[in-house]
Amino acid sequence: MRRAAAWSSRIPGGRDGRRMLAIALVDRIGSGLWASVSVLYFTYVSHLSIAEVGTLAASAGAIGIAGAPLGGRLADRFPITRILITVQLLRALASFALLTTHEYALLLVYSAVGSLGDRAANILTRLYATRVAGPDRVRYQAFHRTVANAGWALGGLTAAAALALGTTTAYQWLLTGDALSFLGSALLTLRCGEPRTTSRTVATSKNQPPTTRPTNPWRDRTYLVYVASETVLFLDDAVFKVGLPLWIAHSADAPHGLAPLLLVLNNVMVVALQVPLARFGTTTAAARTLLVPVSIAFALGGAAMALSATGGIITATLLLTAAAAAFTMAEMLHATVSWELSVALAPTTAQGAYLGVHGLAQSAQRSIGPLAVTAAIATGPLGWTVFGAAIALTSLFQHRLVREPLARTPLSVPPITVSEH
Repeated sequence: MRRAAAWSSRIPGGRDGRRMLAIALVDRIGSGLWASVSVLYFTYVSHLSIAEVGTLAASAGAIGIAGAPLGGRLADRFPITRILITVQLLRALASFALLTTHEYALLLVYSAVGSLGDRAANILTRLYATRVAGPDRVRYQAFHRTVANAGWALGGLTAAAALALGTTTAYQWLLTGDALSFLGSALLTLRCGEPRTTSRTVATSKNQPPTTRPTNPWRDRTYLVYVASETVLFLDDAVFKVGLPLWIAHSADAPHGLAPLLLVLNNVMVVALQVPLARFGTTTAAARTLLVPVSIAFALGGAAMALSATGGIITATLLLTAAAAAFTMAEMLHATVSWELSVALAPTTAQGAYLGVHGLAQSAQRSIGPLAVTAAIATGPLGWTVFGAAIALTSLFQHRLVREPLARTPLSVPPITVSEH
């Protein structure tokens, strides 16, 4: 009990910060329930063909890309808690709607709406955390990723147990659980206070709305190049979702059962190490410095993947495990860097709009990532070496890119924000 209380007291953002972590846990448990079975649901319950399932996923993902900039733009104009509640309810409706039909056109529409809400909710939750945690936003991000990964793991384990039944009802209950998680998140958000922000001014008789327009991220070339480089650095996601499983499946030496174990290793490392590693990036300057070890980790991961094809079963297993550990280390360090730099490079008057554009990096990676890792697999060991080296060089490029714009602004975080109750 005392240990739990001590852990809770370490979380930045006070009561609202802790509530948003609870929301993240509930949300990710629901997402874990659905993400691991969505393809199976559309195949065995909705009876879609492989081509139809692929087209549905690709189309929904493409439409969902707009969710991040749209959510960020709205957060600069309206109370973020109200927008987040609306988005969570939209996601719940989209999930419930999937249960009502097997018509392909309707499934496509409902999936697209859910994807749009998912990307918007992701950026809104992040923006809320940035505002409520104030100068401790990097440490808060570490707690958030730890809780989110734990939620994904719990949802995935529950889905795996339910799939043992192999019935239509089991699939439907998993989708229902996903929808209920969004309703629960919306209800929990009702109890969160609205964080104070400099990017939105509420108009009253004594306080007229600002007449100057906030900075437009679409005209900030440096920030757009930064976001483009972020798309490359987020490719670790494609490594674990596509690259490692496919490489192992087509390997003559690696045991096929190793793939899920490496995913477990990824989750365990994030849960155990994300918070301790956050202390190395608590300032903007420190976060930028972390891009160097990020570069090294990506290079080592690519090299280990390449070397895994040169030995027997034991050698392949050890090298693939080392590759997974290296890519996970890169993922954790980059998460800290990305969270801090994306905020530090954004003007406080347009924080939501800038973070919304930054959210496009993860969305774009979902389309580019599978192509990049399959190209590496098709090329063989050399492909993985080039893959790791290319991301490593991009990390070093970003390290240089952000030096000048950060030098023009204070290396401290924006003014401390507190909750309004």
